Amino acid sequence: MKTKSSFSVFIFFVIFAIGIVLANARYDIQDKTGAIWIGVMSFLVALIVSSAIKIADQWEKAVVLRLGRFQSLRGPGLFFIIPIIDSVVYWIDLRVITTSFTAEKTLTKDTVPVDVDAVLFWKVLDAKKAALEIAEYKSAINWASQTALRDVIGKTMLSEMLEGRDKMSNILQKIIDERTEPWGINVISVEVKDVNIPPALQDAMSMQAQAERERQARVILGDSERQVAEKFGEAAKTYTNDPTALHLRAMNMLYEGLKTNSTIVIVPSSALETMQLGGLAGITALSMGLNKEREEKTQKNVQKDVRKSETDKIE
Repeated sequence: MKTKSSFSVFIFFVIFAIGIVLANARYDIQDKTGAIWIGVMSFLVALIVSSAIKIADQWEKAVVLRLGRFQSLRGPGLFFIIPIIDSVVYWIDLRVITTSFTAEKTLTKDTVPVDVDAVLFWKVLDAKKAALEIAEYKSAINWASQTALRDVIGKTMLSEMLEGRDKMSNILQKIIDERTEPWGINVISVEVKDVNIPPALQDAMSMQAQAERERQARVILGDSERQVAEKFGEAAKTYTNDPTALHLRAMNMLYEGLKTNSTIVIVPSSALETMQLGGLAGITALSMGLNKEREEKTQKNVQKDVRKSETDKIE
């Protein structure tokens, strides 16, 4: 029930003050009876007029009953009623209203207990139906939303609920809107905020996801090995038909092995004959050539450091 507006209270005091002023101006101080009657009459008139004045806000509609029967919808703004005969029974808010509702420990289609939180956005389109067709329409919407949510959860698998919240929200909106339409209420949207599952099931789902990722990693690794084997097979066919390419490849592998410092490479004698390196002398010559190359690089680095140090001293 809406409280009395400050404007009606102001009108009451204005009328009552005017009556007091008229009483004092009309009668002498000795004639108090007339002044009292004028004061009482002004009080009653002020009370009736202030009771007849009503103000509805911009977003409100007032439901007026006359002797118990529906009379009209009034507002927004200033309007008047007949005191005692008319009464304002409801002030209907026409704005979009949000209502939170939950379903706790509800079993899904695959018998998993879940807690679901959702938010309902709704609006009153017909204030007359909302006031006359149902008592306490706000609580009725809350209960209708909870029962609809439980029904949808019971018909939905857990995996579908976690992956398709939008689908679940659309189904809820349709069900709740069908239930509230006779009450003059329109459901704008339903948003499923959160789906909470038991901690033990969360651990099991985490282990399942980890196992799935490991399986995918093994599949990718096996596919990579298959591709490498295919490439090696193609390379073997190339080397079979081109001995020169095989010789160059073997030389490159041997060079890469000897290029690192303090590296000893043991090569079968058959491989030396195939690469035509001239036995142990060829290997020694190749190693000496690499050592000489490394010594030249070392000398160049030392000379470079000396020059740099001399330049720093001069500066």
